[in-house]
Amino acid sequence: MKKIFVVDWILLPCFFLTAITGIGMHIAGHGTNHLSWEIWAWGHSLSGLLFAIFAVLHVKMHIGWYKSLLKGKSSKNRHITTILTLIGIIITITGVVMFVVSGANSGVGLWHYRIGILFSLFAMGHIIKRIPILRKSLNK
Repeated sequence: MKKIFVVDWILLPCFFLTAITGIGMHIAGHGTNHLSWEIWAWGHSLSGLLFAIFAVLHVKMHIGWYKSLLKGKSSKNRHITTILTLIGIIITITGVVMFVVSGANSGVGLWHYRIGILFSLFAMGHIIKRIPILRKSLNK
């Protein structure tokens, strides 16, 4: 199997773990058990870090696509991926800002959560469109 597909397959569970732990952390934040929130927060931070690492590798492997986009060679099919990339940059920045500046129950945290939901929706579109390609990669 090509290296690019290995990264793609690793991204899938990292994405789902990050999304689930982010929602779990948000729900736990409404409760009274701080330990529960901390466990969700640790899970979200670790899965988010893994997702970010593999997302950077994914982007590196598709650098030609980004270069063609910067040269103005875009098509209708690139909108979801372009928006996903921009939202991914924003969500990563807000995630890092929470570690450095604010933290739990902050305005940045709520924005991170909202943007995370938006990111998840676009990521699902990106994933669904590529399911046939991912399936074919298993046969190689």
